[in-house]
Amino acid sequence: MPAAETDTTRSGEGTLTVRLAGDWRLREPLPSSSAVLGELDGGTVQRLAFDAEDLGEWDSGLLVFLRRVSAACDERGVSVDRGGLPEGVRRLLEIAAEVQAAAARTVARRSWLASIGEGATAAARAVPETLGFVGDVTLATLRFFGGRVRFRRVDFWWTLQEVGVQALPIVGLLSFLVGLILAYVGAVQLRQFGAQIYVADLVGLAVAREMGPMMAGIIMAGRTGAAFAASIGSMQANEEVDALKTLAIPPIDFLVLPRMLALVLMMPPLCLYADLLGILGGAAIGVAAMGLGAVEYYEQSRAALELADFGVGLVKGSVFGVMVALAGCFHGIRCGRSSAAVGAATTAAVVTGIVLIIVSDAVLTVIVDILGL
Repeated sequence: MPAAETDTTRSGEGTLTVRLAGDWRLREPLPSSSAVLGELDGGTVQRLAFDAEDLGEWDSGLLVFLRRVSAACDERGVSVDRGGLPEGVRRLLEIAAEVQAAAARTVARRSWLASIGEGATAAARAVPETLGFVGDVTLATLRFFGGRVRFRRVDFWWTLQEVGVQALPIVGLLSFLVGLILAYVGAVQLRQFGAQIYVADLVGLAVAREMGPMMAGIIMAGRTGAAFAASIGSMQANEEVDALKTLAIPPIDFLVLPRMLALVLMMPPLCLYADLLGILGGAAIGVAAMGLGAVEYYEQSRAALELADFGVGLVKGSVFGVMVALAGCFHGIRCGRSSAAVGAATTAAVVTGIVLIIVSDAVLTVIVDILGL
């Protein structure tokens, strides 16, 4: 096995030829590039060429040597002719150069104007995708009521349990704490006027019309919407969605519709459950910290609340359920083919779901006020 060696020869046209001989392997001693770099420092070399006729076996040790020499030539403005190298070496050097250039482009900072432009372009591209997805879901819903949708009933019942019964502990805990906080904040102000009893009105109306549905919706966005995006995104990454299309099974019917129906059906009960726990949280402060009687607090809450208040909350909760399901399934369906894309889709689903909840709540509040409910 001949040892790796190198030597240089000059021609009268400013060309430096580097001869590569022997086996270039990392486990063997390799020649240093200092001799070649010393020749380049003279300033008379305009072109670097290679002679690899005597080159034996090689591995990444040869590539490291050539990359170091090529970088030195780039710094000194010397052109490099790789025609004398084996084809495999040339291809690997080209790939390494492309990777380095791509990394440099990634690290380079973009101007804020370019970032705004890219964001606007991405948003413009997402509009037709979003409208198309909403249209497909609408058509699938119409097919469902016509009895022409194909999905497994066991998937629907499993999703119904996941978004319903399994969500009760977290919804109950957070709703109770929100009601407790509302009562405490209201008590601090109302106590100045001796009107502590109206804490029951404040907590009851706020929880029934706004906070109950909103807390249930936000919890579902962080819990269920993320789960929808992650599960469908994983299927997209594993090409299971493509398999459904190959079998002539619409992914919207099989994957999206049962999840959306389950969440829409369970949001009203979850809202009522959140209302109950929120009012109980307010009652805990009213009775324990403000000295109000339990019966007195109950009667005041019953007098302040009407069925219309709960009805408004149930309508909002149903709308929030649709928004969360659409956001989670949309980002799952359009997910990429990598694990990083699944994580990005999950994050986007949660953020989109919460934004849609806030926006739809503002719109519904204005509509309810116009209708006088």
